[in-house]
Amino acid sequence: MKRLQLPLSREALASLKAGDEVLLTGVLYTGRDAAHQRLYQALQEGRPLPVDLRGQTIYYVGPAPARPGAVIGPAGPTSSYRMDPYTPALLDAGLVAMIGKGRRSEAVREAVIRTGAVYFLTIGGAAALIADSIRSCQPVCYEDLGTEAVYRLEVKNFYAIVGMDSQGNSLV
Repeated sequence: MKRLQLPLSREALASLKAGDEVLLTGVLYTGRDAAHQRLYQALQEGRPLPVDLRGQTIYYVGPAPARPGAVIGPAGPTSSYRMDPYTPALLDAGLVAMIGKGRRSEAVREAVIRTGAVYFLTIGGAAALIADSIRSCQPVCYEDLGTEAVYRLEVKNFYAIVGMDSQGNSLV
């Protein structure tokens, strides 16, 4: 098991191989379909992104509302393929890693190779367990989207598996 500090360095990205198990600690951002569509639209229109994703990791999640006293509600991954139409542009804009579940398109694979990025898998159906690794949750942008807004999460020992390494080798 590799312990990695977020944001991930280029060295760390290059050292990962498909199938490696990792524990991620540091800051990552959330985003699902609606947020990705808005981020993509901003890029297409030449507008700056409302959050600087250069060098960052995005987790495909729309966390459930937190119960009183909790940092976050259940926070399990959503199916990554839904972000595929937007992912190559975000990788070209500097995003270096994604966390989700399931297969990715050939266009995403090509963008991962081109940019040296990594795609992590995490366990679907374990939303409450994953929430235990999240230490803080703050909205960053698109708050009108509710749970699908972009949030800044601080995580400690967030479990993931390298689903696709920077060379395009894939488990899924």
